[in-house]
Amino acid sequence: MTITKDIIKRLNKILGDKSVLVSRTDLMSFSYDATSNWQGMPEIVLFPTDIKQISEVLALANENSIPVTVRGAGTNLSGGSIPVSGGIVLCTSRMNRIIEIDAVNFTATVEAGVVLNDFNMELAKQNLFFPPDPQSYLAATMGGCVAENSGGPYGLKYGVFKHYLLGMKAVLATGEIVSLGAKTIKNVTGYDLPLLICGSEGTLAVVAQATIKLLPMPEARQTVLAVFNDVITANAAVSKILSRGVRPAKAELIDNWIIRRIEEAAPLGLPVDAEAILLFELDGAVETVSMEAAKVVELCFNAGATDVREAKDKKEADNFWTARRMGFSAIYGNAPTALAEDVTVPMDKLPELMERIKRIGEKNDVMIVTMGHAGDGNLHPCILTDKKNPEHYARAQKSTQEIFDAALELNGVISGEHGIGLEKRRYLKNAMPPEAIELLKKIKTVFDPRGILNPGKIWE
Repeated sequence: MTITKDIIKRLNKILGDKSVLVSRTDLMSFSYDATSNWQGMPEIVLFPTDIKQISEVLALANENSIPVTVRGAGTNLSGGSIPVSGGIVLCTSRMNRIIEIDAVNFTATVEAGVVLNDFNMELAKQNLFFPPDPQSYLAATMGGCVAENSGGPYGLKYGVFKHYLLGMKAVLATGEIVSLGAKTIKNVTGYDLPLLICGSEGTLAVVAQATIKLLPMPEARQTVLAVFNDVITANAAVSKILSRGVRPAKAELIDNWIIRRIEEAAPLGLPVDAEAILLFELDGAVETVSMEAAKVVELCFNAGATDVREAKDKKEADNFWTARRMGFSAIYGNAPTALAEDVTVPMDKLPELMERIKRIGEKNDVMIVTMGHAGDGNLHPCILTDKKNPEHYARAQKSTQEIFDAALELNGVISGEHGIGLEKRRYLKNAMPPEAIELLKKIKTVFDPRGILNPGKIWE
């Protein structure tokens, strides 16, 4: 126990009684995230409402060497927001103001607790667009998106969160408030500290505000659904489309098992007999979208699709994309434990990775289902298991290791968007040279000398 009655009294003074949770029932809700096989109980949960409160909490925690785990909505899939060292959970969900939307300069400044979907709804009123779209966008907070460098289906055409981050206000472990970056699109003034913090999984600083760039809303969008008899053929089709100069906004893969589970839960019109489907979204000017959608239809047929069709209207398109967003829910709802992985390889290696994943599942006698962002080489093979069955769980973990090995052998990486957190820390030494890991640790020490911020994550 690192938090004494005196410290609780001081925290109550900083935040007020209604922003401090200490009962075990309340704390339980903050002991897990969207992963299904990790848990860690905090000693106290705090809800700051401004950056000054964050500063005072961190100064107190640093003075007393109390672990602090920052949390937004807890939708991350790496165990990153689980307080495995106890201590404080610092939940930024009440810092939810959109400070500014500057339509003239295509920028916005938001607090960490702003929900991504709420932000996009406000942007739509001004015909603006913020592309990063993790599947948890209905709940995910902007601070969490910064911490995880969130991606999503739009990554193919538009990139990930770091491509839109201009600046931030953050609080260091000592309680010092720092303003980093700027509001300008171009900025080469010293080291790019905002990008260093982006994707650091809450281990370097607490992000209180973020300034990001925006885009105009695309004039038109068109969804195309392609049906394949083979998952590997479906993956290969995407490379062929990209090589012909067509750049969809999204190109998503769903395999047969997931298709069936989605349709069982909420019939949305997916072809349940398809071994795999690809979902494309084309966006841009009306004429361009129409031309590119027709080209995708043609190229999918040429690549071996058995059926390809454009969504007939917005409702059908929305149904298709709702189905894609239901993917992880379908997986977690049909297995006691799901190891939802996140590997990325160069585009031309995607069919080979898919083939190797298939063989790994057969060899280890485990069910591996797959969906992912086929357009940027980022697959989510999900291993269905049960942590209460030690023998089966051991085979599932062996499969995880072999999937990571396969990705690395194909010049890929062990995480494209979920991060390392708890899930992959034991594999980091295989993915990075020891000199690079040592450099990470030195950077961590500069930002957080006492190691209070999100301890136990990224490396063992």
